[in-house]
Amino acid sequence: MLRIHKDKLFLDEEETLLISGAMHYFRTLPEQWKDRLEKIAAAGFNCVETYAPWNLHEPIENTFDFSGMLDVEKFIKTAEEVGLYVIFRPSPYICAEWEFGGLPSWLLKYNDIAFRTMDKIYIEKIDRYYDMLIPKIKPLLASNGGPIIAVQIENEYGSYGNDSNYLKYLENALTQRGIDIPLFTSDGPTHYMLGGGTLPHIWKTINYGSKTEEAFEMLNNYQTNMPKMVMEFWIGWFDHWGHGHITREPKNMIDEFKKILDNNISVNFYMFHGGTNFGFMSGANFDIDYRPTVTSYDYDSLLTEAGDLTEKYNLTKSVLESFNGKISVKKHKNHKFYSVQNSRKKNYGEVKFTKQANLFRNLESISEKYSSPTIKPMEYFNQSYGYIVYETEIPYIIKNMKLTLQNVRDRALVFFNDEFKGVIDRNSNQEIILNSESTNNNLKILVENMGRINYGAQLKDFKGITEGVRLERQFLFNWNIYTLPMNDISNLNFQPLDCEIDDNNPSFYLGTFEVDEPCDTFITFENWSKGHIYVNGFNLGRYWEIGPQKTLYLPKDLLKSGTNEIVIFELHKFGEYLNLIENPILE
Repeated sequence: MLRIHKDKLFLDEEETLLISGAMHYFRTLPEQWKDRLEKIAAAGFNCVETYAPWNLHEPIENTFDFSGMLDVEKFIKTAEEVGLYVIFRPSPYICAEWEFGGLPSWLLKYNDIAFRTMDKIYIEKIDRYYDMLIPKIKPLLASNGGPIIAVQIENEYGSYGNDSNYLKYLENALTQRGIDIPLFTSDGPTHYMLGGGTLPHIWKTINYGSKTEEAFEMLNNYQTNMPKMVMEFWIGWFDHWGHGHITREPKNMIDEFKKILDNNISVNFYMFHGGTNFGFMSGANFDIDYRPTVTSYDYDSLLTEAGDLTEKYNLTKSVLESFNGKISVKKHKNHKFYSVQNSRKKNYGEVKFTKQANLFRNLESISEKYSSPTIKPMEYFNQSYGYIVYETEIPYIIKNMKLTLQNVRDRALVFFNDEFKGVIDRNSNQEIILNSESTNNNLKILVENMGRINYGAQLKDFKGITEGVRLERQFLFNWNIYTLPMNDISNLNFQPLDCEIDDNNPSFYLGTFEVDEPCDTFITFENWSKGHIYVNGFNLGRYWEIGPQKTLYLPKDLLKSGTNEIVIFELHKFGEYLNLIENPILE
């Protein structure tokens, strides 16, 4: 059990440092958990850290899921089996470049709700979630003989708010449900973050990537009588679509890590293994504009997205092997030194597509249809992710009239009388001019949710069209609305591929490929424009030609010996084929 005594940490009464690596169970397939965790232990680490994503565990209000990739109990027990302690971060909000920072989208149905404060509705929903989550975690606490040694109250709260009553409530929400091990907060090393993001008696940890001495000099203004810990040591970074691939030079990272050890500071590497934002779960940032996060969460970590060892891994392991300080390991009969290796990769070659299902011809078979006098966002229809279609009729002649979408979230394809007219996205001021001599006009708008904002002041991020659609000054009313969460595409009616396929013709394309032995592989999409990919019914995630990500990781555990099916939903350009290759491509 972890004990704090003044400025020192003790595990099972031995003074120690925590050397931890971040890994999120929900970003990695369960079949891969043990491999990744063994690699953390083999590097000389004694701990793994993970968040818990509320939006996956309660995807529909009052409907909970702790199965498969969400079996948090199994993940924690697996960590214990390989000899690791666990730092658990169940905060209602996790950030993590994750959709909506881990908050469930159905919270947005409550129009006046305020997040991350003592809002009555928000607190009620947290309590119900914790009533389900915490009883699963309680038996795994170190106080009950389990591996969990510390639990977070809230995540980087000082970056968002300063409601100390809210933090006290969350503290009590945990302790009253039986969390009787050390609690902590984590914030950036600034006055306003530390001043607003924690409580006087709570163990304060900090997050940063460099300037160790300066960071802890700042922390000393708020805490001198508790152990020093970097809860997030940023060893790499994440990428946004349309922006460059970000890396951190290994030597630079190692030099900073040595400073941390030399100053007797505990540390959690963020990330040790990043994994993948499968499906539609990547988040977005907003500063001067909206920037959606890519599907890969490789993070330039110690392990690659596919779990392979990197130069950073080997350097870090070498530093720990020569470290003279005390790093207590979990006493366990199965604990040993693991012989770790990279996964086998395979090039399965080219996949050609033989069948097509046009989105608009299949609309009613894969969506829920609603009628509304006014435009409504996704959340109004209990839709969390994917796409949404708005359709209306315009019964008059149109001459050079400007079409305006008031607050599109995030990217819209406009079709007028079945002809593609252009794209409007939330960062552009693009105008679309419509003309028609007919008095019977059809307008369809296909809107993509590219990820809710996960950090900062713009968290309340409704999706779809949030206010209205106008021709010049006139609002258009009376809409058919089709929700397209894209989580079940089994009802698509695929037809033989047309000889000629028009661009900007949103469609699903079906192909198959043969696998003799399942191995990890990577899907290229250089011939395609924008969409997402399913393999054997599993949504791998989004792709986009603007990069920097140029391949999607396909784990071997999603493949089967024999014939495998791949479906690509493409918005703009039919690329004819994909390739399955051995290594990822990044700009």
